[in-house]
Amino acid sequence: MSEIKWRLFNFWGPLLGAGIRMDRVSSNYREIDVSMRLHFWNRNYVGTHYGGSLYSMTDPFYAVMLIENLGPNYIVWDKAASIRFLRPGRGRVFANFRLSDEMLNDIRWQANKGKSVEPEFAVEVINEEGSVVAEVHKILYVRRRNDA
Repeated sequence: MSEIKWRLFNFWGPLLGAGIRMDRVSSNYREIDVSMRLHFWNRNYVGTHYGGSLYSMTDPFYAVMLIENLGPNYIVWDKAASIRFLRPGRGRVFANFRLSDEMLNDIRWQANKGKSVEPEFAVEVINEEGSVVAEVHKILYVRRRNDA
């Protein structure tokens, strides 16, 4: 994903509509930092971040990171997710996504054995004070393509 491509990703409807911004993407696509400001369009009835927007800011990134890092010989899908809200989100909130060499090697090794893999990831949504607003757990589905 070139820098131009990921900057254009900020204009993708689900991100743009929720006010989510990709602030940084590492050149190897193993680190992505996103943020979201509180606006009238992503505010809930009581004036804090809408829960769906908090989840949306964590939704696509681990799948995109795996697709970019594993390459075309692997199928990657979201399988399940859960979110636990810990405190109201006010102001600007942040989420950081990281993939290590160890994680990628383990996923590749398991998928190369001919079975699907369901790696689990956790990400925290943090407010400007550094307090955790929400915890998101994601389960992805990865397998090697049959024709690879």
